[in-house]
Amino acid sequence: MKKIYVGAAYYPEMWEESEVDRDIVRMKEAGVNVVRVAEFAWGKMEPEEGKFDLGWLERAVDKLHKAGIDVIMCTPTCTPPRWLLDKYPETRTVYADGTRTEVFSRCHPCKSSPVMREKNRIIVTELAKAFGKHPGVIGWQIDNEIFPYNEGCYCPLCRSGFRAYLKEKYGTPENLNAKWGMQRWSLEYKSFDDVLPPVRGRWEHPSLQTEWTRFHCKNIVSYVNEQAEILHKYTSVPVGTDMMATNLLSYADINEQLDVAQFNHYEPAAELARITFCYDFLRTIKDKPFWVTETQVGWNGSTFAEFGYRPEGACYINTWLPVARGGEMVEYWLFRAHPNGHELAHGSLFNTAGRAYRVTEEVARAAAEFEKCRSLLTGSEVRSKIAIRYSSTAVINSVNAPLLKNYDYRSTLIDRVHAAFRHYNVDVIETNHALDGYDVLFSPFLSTVDEKGLKERVIEWVKAGGTWVVGPMSDIMTEYSSKYANAPYSFLEELAGVYTKYVLPVANDVYRAKWAGGEGTFALSTCYSAYELKGAEALAVYENGEFAGLPVITQHRVGKGKVILLGTLPEADVLRSFSGSAPILPASDNLVLTARSGSGNAIIAVETENKSGVLVLDGAYKEMLSGRTLEGSVSVAPYEVLVLVKE
Repeated sequence: MKKIYVGAAYYPEMWEESEVDRDIVRMKEAGVNVVRVAEFAWGKMEPEEGKFDLGWLERAVDKLHKAGIDVIMCTPTCTPPRWLLDKYPETRTVYADGTRTEVFSRCHPCKSSPVMREKNRIIVTELAKAFGKHPGVIGWQIDNEIFPYNEGCYCPLCRSGFRAYLKEKYGTPENLNAKWGMQRWSLEYKSFDDVLPPVRGRWEHPSLQTEWTRFHCKNIVSYVNEQAEILHKYTSVPVGTDMMATNLLSYADINEQLDVAQFNHYEPAAELARITFCYDFLRTIKDKPFWVTETQVGWNGSTFAEFGYRPEGACYINTWLPVARGGEMVEYWLFRAHPNGHELAHGSLFNTAGRAYRVTEEVARAAAEFEKCRSLLTGSEVRSKIAIRYSSTAVINSVNAPLLKNYDYRSTLIDRVHAAFRHYNVDVIETNHALDGYDVLFSPFLSTVDEKGLKERVIEWVKAGGTWVVGPMSDIMTEYSSKYANAPYSFLEELAGVYTKYVLPVANDVYRAKWAGGEGTFALSTCYSAYELKGAEALAVYENGEFAGLPVITQHRVGKGKVILLGTLPEADVLRSFSGSAPILPASDNLVLTARSGSGNAIIAVETENKSGVLVLDGAYKEMLSGRTLEGSVSVAPYEVLVLVKE
């Protein structure tokens, strides 16, 4: 029978083998039923070139399996041993100034190095042969938090690979020059060999920066897929790679040939509600339950503790939130604090001496509750009729050509759009995700729409009856961070039935709007466009300022559906009004609500701000964790979780 997994990263290579037995007892006390192992242990697996020792790891996995604790096996390619990096210095990343990285911490490898790739294949094959069919290994993690760190590698292989990438994409230097507008400032390239990688901190060309990022991301995807191909030959359990959900490195691309979306996060307690955005995104990557492979137990730390105190109960709801939103695994970093090294002061379930922290009790409490609700949690899922578009291309454009000062696409999407739907089921979807099944699609700040067939798919979906709420700052840039020359948008004016009269690209909250032909005004923010109607109707007009009386929100019927164009970002109540749906239940803003559907139906309410909240029930509900029957207006305690089944 399926279950919810609660666990931590565990490093048996750090301890005497006899400690594994004692740690297993501690795992049982803490409710741990899964651990990740081996992600940094290459040096102990292959102490000398070609000489492998996996016996210590096999004994640890055997003990864990016998005790009923499952294992996620990790490939150790984030940390090649010093002998490898010293013998083959070409495997090490080169910085922009031409210096090759010293061996000092982790993430040293160059993803273009044939030697590094070959050594990866060898160690991954050895691991896969040893553990691919082990009954205790229920999944695999490739590398660790793989990402284009330090703007990528600048070695000769990466430079030539970048030029080959540009040649494949653009064909000729003349085409690249035209697409990027290199005639300005007389920057035309005569040959692809003339292209030099950008250096962060210099005033570089946005298109150059964007393609440099894309090249390294493509290289990383290849790096991961090479390992996945080996693992898939030897195992049938899920294979993934743990990442942060910045989406600069596209989650869709990196997971295309993988089996499970994995996620790491380390936000402080005050930001726990914001992380539901990531859960709503991860759930859609493979359209199946995701794994939280790392999060902090109590505090972050390197050689000193940081990220502040987590109030009592914060770790408890940090364990519950991802499971409520569709995850099936929550693993903390780490199980037992290291006695030495770079992360000496990091929080953990148990300290170096093997003694539990107070927060360990919160993890054990959540684990016990998951077991109590097992059939409900494993037999139901989060289903959504509302989607919010979250694009890797828009992330890259916002980094290299934000257009607004201090504008951050991801944060704006989280805090100004997704936060408006805390009492709704909402999917956050990438560009390639299907639109079938959604009634409403929100696409604010989707700088590039005309990519990966999205333009055609969204038009077809609208004509079939969908409502597309799009803008502001959507459909305004190409995938290589250039603007369109013939109109402010590539196609949106025609589809939305408007002509854009004015655009004011500022982020000041200076204007208000009023509903067209009705009562009420509301606040606006973040870029301002004013329209003339060319078939559309005005839903709202500017109330004040230089655009007073001009349409700011329009609606245009297209087939059986409609396009609602936002010239700026309205406040939360207005966004919700376009969803066409009521909230799951009326509730105070400090509650996150999730409706679960399937073999069992339930509503899970989580208080996220460490203060009392209110939930208004539409009948009598059995609360599964306490056994109480609740109805009417219910007070929710700070950091309380309610699992509600209607009677």
